[in-house]
Parts: sequence; structure tokens; C-alpha cells
Amino acid sequence: MRLISALIGCSLLLGMAACTQTSTSQDYTDFVNPFIGTGGHGHTYPGAVVPNGMIQPSPDTRIYQWDACSGYYYNDSTINGFSHTHLSGTGCGDYGDVLLMPTVGKQDYQAMGSKSQQMAYASAFSHQNEMAQPGYYSVVLDRYNVKAELTATKRAAIHRYTFPQSDESGFILDLDYSLQRQKNEEMELEVISDTEICGRKKTVYWAFDQYINFYAKFSKPFTYTMVTDSMVLDEGGPLLPTAKVLLHFNTKAGEEVYVKVGISAVDIDGARKNVEAEIPEWDFNGVRKAARASWNDYLAKIDIDTDDKDQKTMFYTALYHTGVQPNLFTDVDGRYLGMDLKAHQGSVNEPMYTIFSLWDTFRAYHPLMTIIDPDLNEAFIRSLIQKQREGGVFPMWELAGNYTGTMIGYHAVPVIVDAYMKGYHNFDVNEAYKACLRVAEYDTTGIKCPPLVLPHLMPQAKYWKNKIGYVPCDKDNEAVAKALEYAYNDWCISAFAESLGDAANHEKYAKFAEGYKTYFDPSTRFMRGLDSKGNWRTPFNPRSSTHRNDDYCEGTAWQWTWFVPHQIDGLVELMGGREGFISKLDSLFTVSSVLEGENTSADISGLIGQYAHGNEPSHHIIHMYNYVDKPYRTQELVDSVLQTLYFNDPDGLSGNEDCGQMSAWYILNAMGFYQVCPGKPVYSIGRPLFNKATVNLKDGKKFTVIAKNNSRENKYIQSMVLNGKPLDKPFFTHQDIVDGGTLELTMGKVIKK
Repeated sequence: MRLISALIGCSLLLGMAACTQTSTSQDYTDFVNPFIGTGGHGHTYPGAVVPNGMIQPSPDTRIYQWDACSGYYYNDSTINGFSHTHLSGTGCGDYGDVLLMPTVGKQDYQAMGSKSQQMAYASAFSHQNEMAQPGYYSVVLDRYNVKAELTATKRAAIHRYTFPQSDESGFILDLDYSLQRQKNEEMELEVISDTEICGRKKTVYWAFDQYINFYAKFSKPFTYTMVTDSMVLDEGGPLLPTAKVLLHFNTKAGEEVYVKVGISAVDIDGARKNVEAEIPEWDFNGVRKAARASWNDYLAKIDIDTDDKDQKTMFYTALYHTGVQPNLFTDVDGRYLGMDLKAHQGSVNEPMYTIFSLWDTFRAYHPLMTIIDPDLNEAFIRSLIQKQREGGVFPMWELAGNYTGTMIGYHAVPVIVDAYMKGYHNFDVNEAYKACLRVAEYDTTGIKCPPLVLPHLMPQAKYWKNKIGYVPCDKDNEAVAKALEYAYNDWCISAFAESLGDAANHEKYAKFAEGYKTYFDPSTRFMRGLDSKGNWRTPFNPRSSTHRNDDYCEGTAWQWTWFVPHQIDGLVELMGGREGFISKLDSLFTVSSVLEGENTSADISGLIGQYAHGNEPSHHIIHMYNYVDKPYRTQELVDSVLQTLYFNDPDGLSGNEDCGQMSAWYILNAMGFYQVCPGKPVYSIGRPLFNKATVNLKDGKKFTVIAKNNSRENKYIQSMVLNGKPLDKPFFTHQDIVDGGTLELTMGKVIKK
């Protein structure tokens, strides 16, 4: 499905940046389908958002379980309402704050039971009466015969509801609602006037201390009923705090009622200032036009030439998904909530961001940003540096100013080192370096996080790695995966140290970077758990998975054996040389895809053999063939993934979108290249999907990849020419992109060995 609307031009709104002209007259938003990833297990949402916006008004169709992570699941047929905070493509759920639902007739709000995905006031809807475009969402709520429309600025949303004639029209504003039925630890709700409501709450879930403040203004005066009596979800269950406002008014047929909502993590005053500064009037169409213009500016960073409309939609939707997060976290007055959970006075010109899914995004999302928007990527790095300054250490997975301790590794390091090695230094390099050294050590002092989070944020695996040189599988969970990621992270630190002239730490971390060798079992030719007595973990089954409770992380030995992106030559040597390495790599893609175990990880998806494209540990593996002079295998496997694991469909992703990572992989590989090892500014050439792809660089230069004689059948590269000079190896550097120029690839059916 491709959603298209008429071209809408730029509009200037008070408090919003003026639109700039895109590089061409093309309306890129015509080729975005926000429903891609809303089915399957993509966990995206279709609501209205601007690039990296603080607020994400979007429909919620379900409350709990895995496929409620973003609040919306395409197969559902009812909508609970429209909440204002959402996560894109995550594997854990949170948010879903400040739910608003228009109603006509009796306002039901009784508890539906802990197993129900529906609120009592939910409405049926049809996808035939639903539309999503960048910065805009609309749907008809069948139960109430109300058309709902949403759009947004960076920090505020405006809703437009078209009501039927009724003397029983209104809204339910539900503050105690949230996705995954989070614990509401604090709640305040106040009706300020007959057109204004504000409130705040603190929820405890994935983020242990998530604060949300809101201010809402209605275009039509209302009377109201406040619902604050505690409720039970199930008979005999615990009493739960309730905070809802039932609004009442009369409407004429076709009457439009508007609602403006501002949010803030700091306080209600911040939420009010955000909406008053960014949406001073009731100009829904103006806000919608400006949101669309902001997306056109973002999407214009890359131009592609293809006659395949589905592929064009998939590409620009992928680029759209990379712009959804990280999210702005600084209010219009410059204040933000720090990692110490205190309000800080910052600057709107130097904003803080939140939502850093670093285990996912260090691989392709941040490398993509160094190409299409290095200034923004540096702003993300400055945010990470500030977060460790306030909280005591770099986050692993940061959410709303909280350490979550989710996932493994210390991947703020490669994000910083990759940018630095590419020449982007607009951050405090010395402080960043010291923070990289600190996060690699086992040190729990001075970290401001809940006690339950601390052992995950600072796992004992670091202690064992530093003390005895490896992570024993009987001393910590996911020991092999942690150790392999530590080896890569430490290689990044060693490269950073060398560039800064710190010889001692360069040598120290270069040794740690070879730690992967400890886990390679030559008898099985897999990376394998080793206990504190030096014995291999037994029994051993390379296709066995026990989700988040074995020697690997969301994967098996088949996927994790290849996580040595920084020393592929070393891995080749471990496997007995080039032929042994190729044979083993070939087997990854040809063995049975069967997984074994009582609790196999659902994240192991998008399988080609045991290669799992639906999860991040596999994302670099296909390009390893280029390092052993077998590029045609990289080309045909990249082609296979691009053609069979991405679709212009709600179920169009083979795994969680993961905050832009799944889409960033697609963007880079569709253009014809990929960075195997962030920290090494080198790109591996694959198989371009398009006849021509042009990156519009910030200084006006362009980097273009041209695929001559390109077709579905002609997937093999016959020759490579960079700026008129033949390439004999399928690699080029980041500087080649920065300098601008043309990479010309001649395609054909013949395998070039």
C-alpha cells in the first residue's frame, strides 16, 4: 500500500523553524508508507511526528504483550485512543502517555480486566478509513462516527475531531492509561478552566522513573466529570489509582473541535510553554504543512533513480524511520530532565536527546548519520557525554532520562569513535575519551540508577574481563556475547587511544581486542562458553537458544561466532585460513533454520540458514565475503535480503525496527555499500538496488553511486570505478564520500571471482 496526497508546500509558524527548499521539487513524502512495520513484529507506529520530535501522537490499538511495544498493531480492529509518547520498533514496551479519546453518547470507563487489550471506550475502525503520512494521521472511529486527525510540531500536537450532531459529545482524557499497564507511582490531574487541563505523572516500568507533564487546550468549552476513585482490573485484585477527565459538550453536524497538547519531562509549565510557543493558533493545516515540509527536508538528503514504485516507497519509508528517533528532550525554554532526574537549564540551540538504543544503532544507524547528517550525529554524541556526566557512566539503552541496563556491551564507544575517526570532533574529545575508558572498567561507584538496574548496567562480566582476561560462563549470563562485544568495544578504545597519543592504553586495549580468540573452540569451530576452570560449556548445541538466559544474547553460536568485525583476518586465521573460513561462512547460509530449546528467542528471525537478518548481531556478516576475495557471495546475499526480507507492507520487516537500525541497513545496502566495522571509516561494496543513488552532502557536494546495466538478474558487479579510477578491491573510504564524486558499478549476470 502506498499512501499519497497532494503536494503541500511550506508554512511558517511562530516558534517553528522556517522550512527550507528541498534539493528538487519532488515531494519525497509521497513515497513514505508509515504502516510498514506496524504488522509482523516490526513494532513501528503510524502516528504524526516530525524528525526527532519530542511528541508522537499516535493511535493505540492494544495495551500489553510484545506487539504492543509501539501501541499500534496493524491486525487489530479497535482503537483505545490517541496517546502522545511512543517508541519506534523496540523490543520492550513503555510510554503511551496522556491518552485522548473523542466520544459520543455514554462514556464507558469501567475496567475491562487485566487480560483485555481494549479500554471500555474503545472504538472499532477500518483501515479503509485510515490514512498515515509523514507528520499526519487520520482515522474514522466507527463507534462514535468521529473523524480524528493528528499532526505535530517538535514539542506539541494539535488534534482535529469532526463530530456528528449530538448533545452528548465529549472526550475522555485518561492519565492513568499507559502501554503495558505501567505502575502509576505519582499522578496529578487538574482542570484549569473550561478549555484547559494539565497534569503530571511518574510511571515505573522499563524506565523506573519516567516523568511526563502535559498541558491541553480545547477549542470548545466543556463541562466535566473527574474520575479519581481507585479501580480494580479484576475482581479481588489490587486497587489501582485512577485519573480520568470526562468532558461534555454539544456539537453540530460536521463540527470541528481542536485540541492542542504540549508535553515536558520537566514540569507542567514547560509543557504549556512548548505548546504556546509552537502552536499559538488553531491552525491545524498550517502545522500539518510545516510537518510535511520538515520531512521533505529530511528525506531530500538522498535521491534515488528507480522505476520500481514499491522499492522507492520502501527506501523513503526506511529513511523516514531513521528520522523518528532519537527524540528531542529539551523544552522550548532550554530546560531538560537529566540522568540525575533533576531539571537542568540547557539551551534550545544545544538540545538534549533521548531514546538511545545503542546496541542496535551503533551498527548502521549512526554510521548512516555520519553520512547524511554528521552535525546531528555530533549532537547525539554531546547528549551522551552529558548523560554520563550527570549519571556517572555512558548509558547502554537510555529512555526518558533513565538508565535501563537493557542489552549488552558499551556501544556509546563505537558511536563516538566512529564519528571521531571520520573527522567529526564537535564535542569534548578529552571528556569523551575519559568516559570511554571509564565505561570499559567494572566500577559501580557514582552511578545514579535504581539498585535493580545497576548489575545490568555494570555487569560483573567487565570485572572478569579485566581481571582474568575473559568472561567465564559460570560467572555471568550471556558471557560469550558480552565478551565478543567487549573485544570490539575495546578495539575502538585502542584506536581512540592511539589517535590521541596514549600509548599505554592503546596497547592495553589492543590486547583486550583479541579477547575473542579465547572463545573459539577449534573442535566445533564455534564461539563457545568457557567456565572459570577453563572447561568448555557442555552440552553444546550451536542452534540452541534460551532467550536472554544462555551464553549468547538474542542469538545462537551460529550467529555470534562471526562477531569479530574489527579483526576479520584474525577470525579467518582461527578458522584455518581462507578456505576454512569460506566453508564455514557458506554453511551459515545453507544449514537448516531450525532452532532448538524450550524458550528460543523470538528475536532470531528473518532466517537464511542460520543467518538471522531480523536481529542485529547478523547485520555485518554478509559483507565478510568481501574480506576473503569472494565478493560475488556478498552481492548475491545482499540482493537476497533486499528482495526477500523487506516489503512495502505492514509486515514488511523481518524483525523489530529497533529505532532505525533495520531501516539504516536497508538504506546503506540499497545504495550499494555498508560499514562492517564502525570505528574503521571504510565501506564494503555490495549490490546496489537502484540505477542511481545520490547523497546530497551538507556542503553542497554530492556522492553518487551509479549501477550501469542494472536489473534483477544483473546482480553481480563486473567492474568498479571511483572518480574515473578502477577499483580492484570492493572497498572505499568515508573521505571518498565527504570529498564527493561518483562510484560507477557495471552490473551483469556473470559471477566475477
